[in-house]
Amino acid sequence: MTSSYSTIVFVATLFVLAASISATEYIVGDQSGWTLDYDYQTWTKDKVFYVGDTLVFNYASGSHNVIKVNGTGFQQCTATSSNGTLTSGRDVIALQTPGRKWYICGVAKHCELRNMKLVITVLPQMSPAPSPSASSTLAVPTIYGMLVALFGGLALLFG
Repeated sequence: MTSSYSTIVFVATLFVLAASISATEYIVGDQSGWTLDYDYQTWTKDKVFYVGDTLVFNYASGSHNVIKVNGTGFQQCTATSSNGTLTSGRDVIALQTPGRKWYICGVAKHCELRNMKLVITVLPQMSPAPSPSASSTLAVPTIYGMLVALFGGLALLFG
C-alpha cells in the first residue's frame, strides 16, 4: 500500500512540475522594466500569455506602482478604491484566468501622460495534444505517451 501511495504522489508531483515548467515569467518592459515613456503595446506584440504565466513589474519602489483595472479604468487611467495597489518595486502577478488584463501606474499622471499602462490577453492553459488517430499510432511518441510508459515502468518497479 505504501509503495502504491508513493508512486501516486510521485506521479502527481511530476505532473505539477511539468505544468509549472511550461509556465513563462515575463519581465514587463524587459531590461527597461515598468517605467515612463515605454511602448508596452509594442512589447506585447511578440508574446503569447497563458494561464499559469507570471508578469513581473520591476521599478524603483516609491517611484511607481501597479494597479489592476478594468477596460474603462485603462482607457481613462483611473482606479477605484477596490483595486489593489502594488508598491514593492518587484510585483509578481500570476495570470490565473483567461481574458483581457489591464494594468496602470497610478502615480501622478504616469498613465495619462507618460504611457505607463499595459494591456494583455491571457489564453487558457495549453492542453495536451489530441490523441493520434488509429492510422497514425506508430508516429513519434508524445511526451505524455513517454510519461505514461515511464510511470508504468515505475509502478512495476516499486509496486
